[in-house]
Amino acid sequence: MAEVVSPVPGGRREPGEVGRGRGPPVADPGAALSPQGEIIEGCRLPVLRRNQDNEDEWPLAEILSVKDISGRKLFYVHYIDFNKRLDEWVTHERLDLKKIQFPKKEAKTPTKNGLPGSRPGSPEREVPASAQASGKTLPIPVQITLRFNLPKEREAIPGGEPDQPLSSSSCLQPNHRSTKRKVEVVSPATPVPSETAPASVFPQNGSARRAVAAQPGRKRKSNCLGTDEDSQDSSDGIPSAPRMTGSLVSDRSHDDIVTRMKNIECIELGRHRLKPWYFSPYPQELTTLPVLYLCEFCLKYGRSLKCLQRHLTKCDLRHPPGNEIYRKGTISFFEIDGRKNKSYSQNLCLLAKCFLDHKTLYYDTDPFLFYVMTEYDSKGFHIVGYFSKEKESTEDYNVACILTLPPYQRRGYGKLLIEFSYELSKVEGKTGTPEKPLSDLGLLSYRSYWSQTILEILMGLKSESGERPQITINEISEITSIKKEDVISTLQYLNLINYYKGQYILTLSEDIVDGHERAMLKRLLRIDSKCLHFTPKDWSKRGKW
Repeated sequence: MAEVVSPVPGGRREPGEVGRGRGPPVADPGAALSPQGEIIEGCRLPVLRRNQDNEDEWPLAEILSVKDISGRKLFYVHYIDFNKRLDEWVTHERLDLKKIQFPKKEAKTPTKNGLPGSRPGSPEREVPASAQASGKTLPIPVQITLRFNLPKEREAIPGGEPDQPLSSSSCLQPNHRSTKRKVEVVSPATPVPSETAPASVFPQNGSARRAVAAQPGRKRKSNCLGTDEDSQDSSDGIPSAPRMTGSLVSDRSHDDIVTRMKNIECIELGRHRLKPWYFSPYPQELTTLPVLYLCEFCLKYGRSLKCLQRHLTKCDLRHPPGNEIYRKGTISFFEIDGRKNKSYSQNLCLLAKCFLDHKTLYYDTDPFLFYVMTEYDSKGFHIVGYFSKEKESTEDYNVACILTLPPYQRRGYGKLLIEFSYELSKVEGKTGTPEKPLSDLGLLSYRSYWSQTILEILMGLKSESGERPQITINEISEITSIKKEDVISTLQYLNLINYYKGQYILTLSEDIVDGHERAMLKRLLRIDSKCLHFTPKDWSKRGKW
């Protein structure tokens, strides 16, 4: 995902990383050459680039490809620990050849099924050699121990639902054979209240306006801790690996040099020219063009401006195909069935893959619905962004992919897409959550939306007969259609949950309240449920596909 906040020009990296040195090193071409006399793919070396402060820096980068244009060599580099959207072609002058690291010959390693194979030397799978050389120790994750006091009769609850891995935080699943679990946490943790235990609102340091307390409720199926969005529980309840479930999550085990490199130089879509961030599987013959031309209404691609102009004389679409289910002002949403409008859906996926790295592309769009947001003017309905969702989701996903196109980012459209997805969930009578893993930009937008929505609920609570207002996790989830696990992880992320005199309370400080009010003043675009004309379908009846 994501997708909905514009990137900073220079990207970010952790402090103390090798290759951050300032000032241009002295280039010594002879010191950088391989025994064959050339820089080869897989080499790592510092590369000159400008950061977001318009300052020169020399981060460590990996050479992914080399090409020769008119006798001049260009090198495609991936900056280690930077997002792939910052990868670029650079000239020989920007390379620090004195600090080059040549790729090591890798021994064959058995794969999961026992067959021999070789592991690609990508930066994501290797421990940085610089850390070993300098004698530095890698950071050790904080670990804590939790104890569960589970009743024995819980195992025999008739009709009880099996424990499911929580999708939005590092979670613990109770194990009846052992009561201790170690959890990896990324932020200070607090105990988690029962989902149905009412919470009351307390002042913090005497300065809070509201506070929210908990009483024993029904037994929870699992307890949550931490705020890692991309974690998945292993069978014994210990978070072990990034969560990779979902209909459109890419299988990174098949990554190769081709898919790690941007293959489209520029896309012209209506009045905008877009610079792709990632690889997208457009036809090979189109990847050598300086500009790829797309019809902004049907999203068909052409080789030249003349091809596009000829197509526009025949294309009678002035809006996305499908049903318009929402309109307010100039903003409209169209619901598109991936089976009925297969060509449009596939072209939309090709365009979206240019800006989404964590999702794969499915040419089989039949199981998906696409909700395209548009902005209207005298020429038609222009695409702003979209999200897709499965017609039938076994894990309560209400979003598969979500994207706001770069020209429309940082203008509130991302949160509008997210709000619309939850508005559909309200009509369906379900709670929902986005597929994981979320992109860095998608995670920022979802965290912001969840925080603002939950704080809006808490600040709207009214006390009765002088008592503190009370609310349960389940009630917040039912009001907002946000899945309970996302509600809990957001409360922990905001550091609102406290344990006070045997009760769980939610404490809203003046800083949180003031920050929320300032944020809501800037949020001008909102979904009006009265303008939504949507009737959910029962997709379990396969005939309706």
